[in-house]
Amino acid sequence: MRSTARRRTFLGLVLTATGLIAGCGKGGGAPGQDDGIVVGFSQIGAESAWRTANTASIKAEAARRGIELRFADAQQKQENQIQAIRSFIAQGVDVIAFSPVVETGWEPVLREAQAAGIPVVLSDRAVDVTDESLYVTFIGSDFVEEGRRAGRWLAEATGGQALIAELSGTPGSAPAIDRKQGFEEILSAHPGMKIVKSQSGDFTRAKGKEVMESFLKSPEGATLTALFAHNDDMALGAIQALEEAGIQPGKDVRIVSIDAVRGAFEAMVQGKLNCTVECNPLIGPQLFDAVEAIVAGQSVPKRVVTEEGVFEAATAAEVLPTRQY
Repeated sequence: MRSTARRRTFLGLVLTATGLIAGCGKGGGAPGQDDGIVVGFSQIGAESAWRTANTASIKAEAARRGIELRFADAQQKQENQIQAIRSFIAQGVDVIAFSPVVETGWEPVLREAQAAGIPVVLSDRAVDVTDESLYVTFIGSDFVEEGRRAGRWLAEATGGQALIAELSGTPGSAPAIDRKQGFEEILSAHPGMKIVKSQSGDFTRAKGKEVMESFLKSPEGATLTALFAHNDDMALGAIQALEEAGIQPGKDVRIVSIDAVRGAFEAMVQGKLNCTVECNPLIGPQLFDAVEAIVAGQSVPKRVVTEEGVFEAATAAEVLPTRQY
């Protein structure tokens, strides 16, 4: 198995320290004097433009650094991710990284990785486990704050008066749970703002359109004045549904969503989307900074938060040419 000495070091530190993992070079040698770093990465899928950009960033950064990346696409299924992680353990990779489909259900396989002495890095989404030593670090956005930012913008834009449709993300996923929590925190201070329809659109454009069509056919459909979508792709699908129903998105219904992909900026330029809250997918450099630090036996922060902003329609045309995703 690869890196036996390093894994023994890692396992010992997990049992005696705080979850910040150290290791040593392959076969006990100095870092860099080996046959290179091997990382197994399990990606959720390719459900959105955001996810596609996230995957591209990870693959490009691994290639740039000469890190061997063994990549697995889970196609939105947790069982596929668990199978991939077990495969990475069997292969004896140096580090396992993954973006979990949902928050729960990971403890058994993470304990298997820990027993094998393989450190785990969480990318983009967190897990809910009883023992945080099962992973080294979580690199990604503050989803709760993203929800708050969307709520603050909508409260200001509507004067605190809105009947809101919510397109939530995949049930049980960290961004769906946290973005809703943050958004509702803001709504609690504005009694004139109420979510009257809420349903998952699974973070996809097609599902966002389908669910919005259903909303518009409901008794509350004619009363909606705002839409909060947990990602841009669902918002773009909802925009299609609104237009097909003869409703002007961005005017008759104010729309705020999360991710800040190019498609959202294009919709804002067209006046169909009002605001997008950034969730930066380009985390490849941060991910492999952590991987290299772990392999070199250095401590890394337990939580690494990406820097993000909020963009409104008024500045979309100016910002659009600078967007990388």
